[in-house]
Parts: sequence; C-alpha cells; structure tokens
Amino acid sequence: MSVTPIDVKQRDQREAVLRALLDAQNRHDADACLACFAHPRYELVGNQRVYDGAEEVRKYYTTTFGAFPDITLELIAAHHSETAVFAEMWMSGSHLGSRHDFEATGKHFRARAAVIFQFQESALVGARVYYDTGTIARQLA
Repeated sequence: MSVTPIDVKQRDQREAVLRALLDAQNRHDADACLACFAHPRYELVGNQRVYDGAEEVRKYYTTTFGAFPDITLELIAAHHSETAVFAEMWMSGSHLGSRHDFEATGKHFRARAAVIFQFQESALVGARVYYDTGTIARQLA
C-alpha cells in the first residue's frame, strides 16, 4: 500500500489552523472558533451527538462554555495524515453552569481525549471527538 505524504507547507497550514482553534476554544471565543472552519462540524462520539453547520456548532460552543466556564484543551501531540490531523489532548474544566440535561456540580474534571480533525487540503471541515464519558461523569459526581 502506497501512502502519499502531505507536503510541509500543507502540514504547517493545518497545524496553524489547529492551534488557532484550540487557542480560540481556550479563550471561549465562539466566533474565532467558527472562523477556523471551512465547514463547522463536530461529532462527539462519547455521547453520540453531531453538530453540523455554523448555527449548531455555535450552540454547542455556547452550551459548553456556559456549563464549563473554565474549560481548557491542552494539546499533547498531533499526528498528520493525508486527510486529517489526529490530536491527543487533555480536557479539563469545572462544572459551574447547569445544562438542560444536568445540574452544575461545582466539581472539576480532567480527561484525555483524541480528536480527528478532518481537512480538505488546508481547510478544516470537521472534528470527530473521542473521550470517555464515564471518566468525566465519575469526576463530576
């Protein structure tokens, strides 16, 4: 099987987009987050939710930032492929805001996650997020 390596310029462009997105998320700036995407789309595998399009992804950010006003994402490593960047990261935050599905606990969580950031050329077109909901739920209980 032959693998086509991505060129250095495209790799650098993708990594810059990824870092800009993580920076915007850590600043809780939904507009800046959305600006990183050619097409905003999040698939949260841990809870089987999909947010597709700017309006849905904005609601996802608003809800998440409201429930976890100090949420941060810390990049551990990024691995590049022909069509994606695979990222390992730490997610952490305090559950200070209530959501429609559960009341705020005031407790802090820290969990490891893996994200497949999907690209078309250098344009970010989606993120598929894998994390263990049980790990987070146990820390928030």
